[in-house]
Amino acid sequence: MKFILDNWMLILVALSAGGMLLWPMLNGAGPGALTADGAVQLMNREKAVVIDICEPAEYAQAHVVGAKNIPMGQLADKLPGAVKNKALPVILVCRSGARSSRALGIVKKLGYENVQSLSGGLGAWRSANLPIEKA
Repeated sequence: MKFILDNWMLILVALSAGGMLLWPMLNGAGPGALTADGAVQLMNREKAVVIDICEPAEYAQAHVVGAKNIPMGQLADKLPGAVKNKALPVILVCRSGARSSRALGIVKKLGYENVQSLSGGLGAWRSANLPIEKA
């Protein structure tokens, strides 16, 4: 107990550093998730294909510029026709990032290995002040 009282500031710094390391994981940026800036880099450097898995009404309200709309329920059927080259990076986007995270498994089962979900979805895209379209 004396050690804790004598070194409370060091313990506080260690706990704060650990919390900052865990924050992205708790915030939804797990495996297969990427930031809006990372998505832009993939789109520009590796010609990544952006797939918006929202329903058509949500897609019409706002979506990432150049994104193709394939609702999550039709993903397994329509994705092979939309993205024929399975080597291309695929970025999945939805409104909040929750549906696109769940869709990662579906897309990987189809044989697409370089698939990532936009962490935070369209909200994170807007927060980064990146362009959106309305249909």
